Amino acid sequence: MNIFVKHTVLLLAIVLPALPALSQKYMTRTGRISFFSATPLENIEAINNEAAAVLDSKTGAVSFQVPVKSFRFEKRLMQDHFNEDYMESDTYPKASFSGQISGWEDIDFSKDGSYQVKAAGTLVIHGVSRTVTLPGTISLKEDVVTIYCKFGVKPADHKIRIPSLVSANIAEEIEVTVNTILKKI
Repeated sequence: MNIFVKHTVLLLAIVLPALPALSQKYMTRTGRISFFSATPLENIEAINNEAAAVLDSKTGAVSFQVPVKSFRFEKRLMQDHFNEDYMESDTYPKASFSGQISGWEDIDFSKDGSYQVKAAGTLVIHGVSRTVTLPGTISLKEDVVTIYCKFGVKPADHKIRIPSLVSANIAEEIEVTVNTILKKI
């Protein structure tokens, strides 16, 4: 056996077993995030299917980035007011969360299952960063991870001004739901 073949076999023997360890990330660019505002006068709901998300199963790091203008409303006028008057989407085009899943070591990514988790990190909305801990569920099936999370956001906490004229139409706390599927990369 010549020296080239010996080195190639040795290199393959080292690299091939390590390949599964390199593929520890799950990702999407079509994540679903919605929000709901309930008041006696009016309910407001919007859905966004353009969230980018990454989960690193090796470290427990998780991050989401959402283009604010991609939220879709039932009424076009609501969408315009949301982007122009409240979220100021031209100035603050993205919302994000970056954090760490607590107890991620207990999740067995090699087999199907469902796990109740919490992620602690930074939520950025309207240019305002807040430290939060969010409860959620991670479900595994084959090479697919589903992340489900429901939490409240107060517009006042993110310096989103609601004019008094319409304050009765918008809840003091908005319910946000993350229900997104990530695939192994």
